[in-house]
Amino acid sequence: MTGGLIVRGVTKEFPSRRRRPPVTALDGIDLHVDEGEIVCIVGASGCGKSTLLNIVGGLDTATDGDVLVGGDRVVGPGPDRGMVFQGYSLYPWKDVAANVAFGLQCARTPRAQAKARVEELLGIMQLSDVAHLRPGQLSGGMRQRVAIARALAPQPDLLLLDEPFGALDAQTRRSMHEFLLHVRHSTQCTVLMVTHDVAEAIYLSNRIYVLSARPGRVAAEIEVPFSNSRGPNTQRDPRFLDLRDEIEDLLHGRAVA
Repeated sequence: MTGGLIVRGVTKEFPSRRRRPPVTALDGIDLHVDEGEIVCIVGASGCGKSTLLNIVGGLDTATDGDVLVGGDRVVGPGPDRGMVFQGYSLYPWKDVAANVAFGLQCARTPRAQAKARVEELLGIMQLSDVAHLRPGQLSGGMRQRVAIARALAPQPDLLLLDEPFGALDAQTRRSMHEFLLHVRHSTQCTVLMVTHDVAEAIYLSNRIYVLSARPGRVAAEIEVPFSNSRGPNTQRDPRFLDLRDEIEDLLHGRAVA
């Protein structure tokens, strides 16, 4: 599990004002993502999904517990993890190719090697024809493809996605789902993704962690019973519909038989 993720007993507390007890956002989270997997985290708003992702990314620290990526303890941001947010976070003054190359430049990757890596990712993401354009000239879906390509450029062990398709319309979201599965097949990347969309989680992931309402705890770890070759018929499969109902019941606190 060279590029895998292990989260052990992660708890996160935020201080309160006026001498009140601290607010517990996450309570004893245990989860893992094996190398090459896509794993999704779902849960109600405020359950700590994004907080957990930020801790894994090294952008925040846990009050207690450990996060290991590739066997190494996470103590801050690092090139072994790439992050993509809902808001794209692209540099508007740089063209597509320059945005994708940014992490490679920071790592002082040799120019020829960086150029080859950027061209490879632009091809995978079907962005070669727009490499010279700036983000403001692209659609939302294309901007998010640039953001994913930029995160993948340094070849991180783990790709972290925080509701990356939440701002897109339904048709573009479906297209991005296919792109993410294509990227996973092409690059063999390991992905941990936060989403509020249960159907999206089932369609994309190998496993799903369902978090309870605050404080966030793992309410269930669910194996998704589909191969990595998924298509339009997957969402009409009775197993898909049953699993969606099961997760919705968990999210709404209804007993699952």
